[in-house]
This record gives sequence, C-alpha cells and structure tokens, in this order.
Amino acid sequence: MAANQIRKVSAASARAHTRKSKQGERRAFKLSPNMIALIVAVVGSFLGYAYLSLKAPPPKICGSPGGPSVTSPRIKISDGRHLAYKERGVSKEEAKYKIVICHGFDDSKDFRLAISEELLEELQIYLLSFDRAGYGESDPNPERSIRSEAFDIQELVDGLQLGPKFYLIGISIGAYPVYSCLKYIPHRLAGVTFVVPFVNYWWRCFPAHLSKEAFGRLRVQDQWTFRIAHFTPWIFHWWMTQKWFPSFSVMEGKLDIFSRSDLEILKQLSETPMEGQEKVRQQGVYECLHRDIMVAFGKWEFDPTDIANPFPNKEGSVHLWQAYEDRMIPFTLNRYLSQKLPWIHYHEVPDAGHLMIYNSTHCEAIIKAVVST
Repeated sequence: MAANQIRKVSAASARAHTRKSKQGERRAFKLSPNMIALIVAVVGSFLGYAYLSLKAPPPKICGSPGGPSVTSPRIKISDGRHLAYKERGVSKEEAKYKIVICHGFDDSKDFRLAISEELLEELQIYLLSFDRAGYGESDPNPERSIRSEAFDIQELVDGLQLGPKFYLIGISIGAYPVYSCLKYIPHRLAGVTFVVPFVNYWWRCFPAHLSKEAFGRLRVQDQWTFRIAHFTPWIFHWWMTQKWFPSFSVMEGKLDIFSRSDLEILKQLSETPMEGQEKVRQQGVYECLHRDIMVAFGKWEFDPTDIANPFPNKEGSVHLWQAYEDRMIPFTLNRYLSQKLPWIHYHEVPDAGHLMIYNSTHCEAIIKAVVST
C-alpha cells in the first residue's frame, strides 16, 4: 500500500473515531425524562414564587361575602365605590365653617382630633372626616392616583350636600389629597391647612442639594422604601412583605423615629386607645398603606410650585404647620416650599414633633387659624 493511501486510511479512521466519540459524548450528556421534569419543576416553582411575591392579595371589601361588616355611614360615588365618613361638631345646616379632614398614614376617620365639643360649638364648626380609599370602611380604588383623591373628596362633599365651598385640612401623608384639590378643584375651597405635610423627594421644584440632604437624614431602610415606591412600584408588595431586609421603619414600630414630645403623646394615646383603629387595615395592608406610599412617593403630574394661588383676592388662606422637631418630615423642605409660594402662611412650631395635631394646644391654634380668615 502506497504511503499516501496509508495516510488517507488513517485520516478516515481518525474522523470515524472522532464522530463516534462525539456521539458517545452526546449520549452521555443526554438528559433523562426524569431530569427534564425536575428542571421544569424547579423553574416553575421559582416563577410561581416570584409571581406570588410580586402580586398583592385581593382585598377583603367591606360588605362583600367574607369581608368585614359595614358599621359606619357611607356614600356611593360615581364609580360605584363607597366612602365611609364621620361627622362631628354642630350640624352642617347650622355650621359657619365646614371642614373636611384628610387623615394621615395608618389612620382613619376615627382619629382623635384634640379639640373640645365646646370650642366646636363656639366657633360653629362642622367637622367631616372620612376613610381614604382602602382604609377602614371605604372601598379600595385600584386606579388610585393623586388626581383621584381630589374627586373622591368632591363627590363626598357633594353627596353630603355641604355646599359649593368647604375648608380642607390634610395631616402628614394626607397632604397629597390636599395638593390634589389645590390643583384640580381650587374653586371648591374656602381655605386650606397642611399639618406636618409629607414631601415627595423627587419633586422637581426642590434644589438637588436640599432634597439630597433631607433624604439622607432618613433611615436607610426608609430611603429604600421610598426609592422602590418611586422607581419600581411593581415590586413594592414584595419589598414590604419580604423578610431579608428591613423595609419601612414606621410599620416596624421603631420608636427612635419619634421626637421627645411625640413619645409623650404616644404614651397618652396608649392609655386610652382610639375607637375604630382596629378597622384601619381590615381590607388589606396593600390597599391602604402600600398604595398610600406608592401614590404619594410616585411620579407626579405636577409640583406644588405649579399650583396657582387659590385665593388671589384674599377670600381665603392657605396655612402650613411644620413641627421643627419632626423626625419624619424634614422642616427644611416645607420651609423652602413656603418661601417659593408666598401665599402660604408658614408656621414653624419649635417644640413640636410629627404628632403635634394630637396636642390640644397646637390643635386649637390650628383650628382657630382656619376660621380666622
């Protein structure tokens, strides 16, 4: 056999050997049906876990089968939802001042306003508090937004026939419905009061260095909570329910976020528990607390500085009460807003904390300022 023929045979044998080796390797690494089933099960379980972690549970709507019972007066608004409310003071027919109050975070229409019935009668004040969407006995709103809050209030007022104009007070995170009313229904307002109002750190009107400095004073866990609410709200339910990292300090009951005066007020409140507070979260934490944070700290259609003076002829007034010792709401940002909006009457209370509305002296001063114009 010639040398070149020998080389051709050797090469052919080598190629055949290589093909057999590769076929053997393929057979060796071929997945069995059991292995494929196991991989599919693991991937499916992971995707199922992720889906359940991101998806909030359905709400337990008051009055629905299996849901909490309805124990408060309610009105039905145009989209079919119900808003629960509570009245206090003189009757709306006798009242000189009709005041609607927007409660704060993890609160309800039943919160205790530290003002006596005698003063309400003396000043001829009718007070209307209501459960904001998803809180207490008011139906959740899956389309809840900054804008929707204003029209919830307008429909409530019209349903109760309070007249063409009303006064409005927003407490803490309950301030964003008030900003909404100033933007969308200013013609309905007779006067406006903010009490320790929340701030959105992504409002464009804030100088970057000012919002960054104020944001940096928050607990790291709260910074992440607000970032997620703003940038990735679709994972917010997971963030608030996961156990690997701390989420929102307020909901974890950490007391070092309160000032000295706040702690004194908390002690007093604990001695006489407030009526109805057990109903605050009864329809689901996601529908009240989580949605509240996502809407408030989400992306707004406007900034406070985009709002025009609602009372150009001084037929009403806007007041902002800021507690200097407030560890939740940075006074620097609300002070800045009041400087940019000179039609806001700014009150900075030096010895008060975030719970100043529960102090009778401060509360009476706030209410008297409402009716002084």
